[in-house]
Amino acid sequence: MDHFSTFANGAPWFVGWGTLALINAALAQGKNRSGLLWFLLSLLFGPFATLLLVLLPKVRNTLF
Repeated sequence: MDHFSTFANGAPWFVGWGTLALINAALAQGKNRSGLLWFLLSLLFGPFATLLLVLLPKVRNTLF
C-alpha cells in the first residue's frame, strides 16, 4: 500500500475544505462576526457552517 498515493487522492478534498473555511471567514467578517472563530468552525463542520453563516443576520455594532 502506497501511503503517498492515498494522501494524493484525498488532497483535493483538503484544498476544497480549506478554501471553504477561508471563504466563510471572510463572510463572517462581512457580517461583523469573528473570522477566526468561523474559520475554525468551518474546518470542523464545512458546508453546514456556511449554511448557518448565510442564515444568521448581520451583527449590529451599536445599540442606538
